[in-house]
Amino acid sequence: MTTKLSVNINKLATLRNSRGGNNPNLVQCAKDAEKFGADGITVHPRPDERHIRYQDVYDLQKVITTEFNIEGNCQEQKFVDLVLDVKPTQVTLVPDAIGQITSNHGWDTVTHQAYLKETIAIFKNHGIRVSIFVDPVVEMVEAAATTGTDRIELYTEAYAHQFTQNKVAAIEPYLAAATKAQEVGLGLNAGHDLDLQNLAYFKQQIPWLQEVSIGHALICDSIYLGFENTIQLYKRQLQ
Repeated sequence: MTTKLSVNINKLATLRNSRGGNNPNLVQCAKDAEKFGADGITVHPRPDERHIRYQDVYDLQKVITTEFNIEGNCQEQKFVDLVLDVKPTQVTLVPDAIGQITSNHGWDTVTHQAYLKETIAIFKNHGIRVSIFVDPVVEMVEAAATTGTDRIELYTEAYAHQFTQNKVAAIEPYLAAATKAQEVGLGLNAGHDLDLQNLAYFKQQIPWLQEVSIGHALICDSIYLGFENTIQLYKRQLQ
């Protein structure tokens, strides 16, 4: 299976916002990322708009020709309204807290089962594919399967942190979770701290992986390697 690379451009927005103005131009960055081989563009707007602004999402909607993935906290009505208005290819539901620096855990799909069912139905009724952020726990994957979601996105920070010490142990819970997702008919995405060192092994062990969303590491690598070259290097890890 070909695994798609969705480039998260949040960090480019952070750079732009640090000086005001429109440099780098996010719309042009997204267009260039697609031209350089990205299979999709990911954004994660937050209430304080410290990186991606809500207006950015509307501007990007007009130019993206691949897949548009909007991540965010569906407990914020403003986020829900934005997604329903833009109608991206996919919405990825993340249980962020207000003011959270970055995503750091997946949904408890058992405790929040009823809420997720109701919320996911809203997006799917508007023709939007839904993915929910989950930890690599088999029970959470099983419960995710009964929420109505199309896919799960495995939260890969723990894998990335353990990879350099013991990659076999690092991948074990993810392989179990991914296998369960396949068994229960869920599509499979992954993201968070995946990079040029750990991505290929993750893909080799879970070849049915459908999509990865990568931002921070990819943008950092681009400083040294160039944007086009970096996107191509990441795509090669997924072959």
